[in-house]
Amino acid sequence: MRPSARWAPCHRAWLLLVLLAAGMAASADDARSIRLAVGGQALFYYLPLTLAERLGYFREAGVQVEIIDFPGGSKALQALMGGSAEVVAGSFEHVVNMRARGQAVTAFVLLARYPAIVMAVGAGLSPDYKQPSDLAGRRIGITAPGSSTHLFLNNVLGRAGMSPDDVSVIGVGTGASAVAALRRGDVEALVHLDPVIEELVSAGAARVVIDTRTETDARAVYGGAYPAACLYARAEWLADNAEVADSLATAQVQALRWLAEATAEDIMAVLPEAFWSRNPAVWASALAKNRAIWSQDGLLDEAGARNVIVTLAAFEDFVKAAELAPAALIDTRFAGRAVRE
Repeated sequence: MRPSARWAPCHRAWLLLVLLAAGMAASADDARSIRLAVGGQALFYYLPLTLAERLGYFREAGVQVEIIDFPGGSKALQALMGGSAEVVAGSFEHVVNMRARGQAVTAFVLLARYPAIVMAVGAGLSPDYKQPSDLAGRRIGITAPGSSTHLFLNNVLGRAGMSPDDVSVIGVGTGASAVAALRRGDVEALVHLDPVIEELVSAGAARVVIDTRTETDARAVYGGAYPAACLYARAEWLADNAEVADSLATAQVQALRWLAEATAEDIMAVLPEAFWSRNPAVWASALAKNRAIWSQDGLLDEAGARNVIVTLAAFEDFVKAAELAPAALIDTRFAGRAVRE
């Protein structure tokens, strides 16, 4: 029997409310889905990010994360600035550089407290290498131009009284392509991270000459604390998406806690097999050498931020001219809440 006419308006109003509620729910779901850019996800530098994804911590915290992997941190930064990602897992140095250029980018979770970047020389250069000045005129491999490995190289050259123009810099990517570039002799030295470095060293194809995988080594290079891998975003996005930032921080702090207690076997069981399957023994050996790099609590601090500013200002005039305040570059609210939970 057809409903009476007097019920039709009520029915239409009810249907409208249902559709409106459904639309609001869809919008809420969209707001809690983000695109996160990273430059070289398989590198140990970003292990806490991958663990948070694989262990389901992002999902448990109520945020859906699409990880977009690029061949270097500078490419991930470009994704953020171009609008194709809302958050980046990348170098804190990029936060400093963007702030110095007038872009309000803020770091809000620390993943790696030491850079873990290594300079290694290939077998051909090794007999002649004694100090950084021996790199003059040589071909040096980095992950990508403008990346943290590139900034590391510039810092090393500057401390040796050299200019970036004194060497030839070549982007070699973040995985097998980097290994192949040194083995083939396309580059004579390589500034990179594990597991790439350990694969080359274990095969006798490279010798480590500068290391930042431990606190002692990192302080020798940088003179103090030096925050490295972190989650960062535009300050405006953080202000408008505090709940999502909270969820990301919660998931990352969980992953850091899990990582602190996990064995190599535990970690390998969680990661995609492609991350370690080329040589499991070498991967596990590299893991042991990187145990000290990861943050214990996800918290950034002003002392570390200040040291990065001072370091970059020594060879980047635009950073020096910006006179940055360390507190303006970091937001500890989100990781702080996660630590207290």
